Amino acid sequence: MPLLHFHVYEGRSEADIKTLLDAAHEAMLEAFQVPRGDRYQIVTEHKPSRMILEDTGLDIPRTEKMVLLQMFSRPRGAENYELFYKLLVERLEKECGILSTDVMISVIENQDPHWSFGYGKAQFLTGDLPLKKS
Repeated sequence: MPLLHFHVYEGRSEADIKTLLDAAHEAMLEAFQVPRGDRYQIVTEHKPSRMILEDTGLDIPRTEKMVLLQMFSRPRGAENYELFYKLLVERLEKECGILSTDVMISVIENQDPHWSFGYGKAQFLTGDLPLKKS
């Protein structure tokens, strides 16, 4: 947790996807101080006509390497989010060749009752998972 859902244009290799996911996981570990095994990632590939990501009038150039990340998470605090954004774009540029202008991030916050990791239980509420907040 958090759950990271990446939207990318189709055509990346398996190695490219793995590198992207590994880089994002490392950024998440550093920014949110979650356990290494706390890894939930999904990649959805789209045809270019099925994903339109403009720049909201900010004159941000986009390329075919564009990545939209939707992050579902418990509240993390503004400083942690800002650190994550910074670390993520740094790692994606260094390790994947993805420019910071090609990374868009949207965070959807939710609360402890909104998570079940299996067995039909709300593990944050039952005490099976710690309530540590970063």
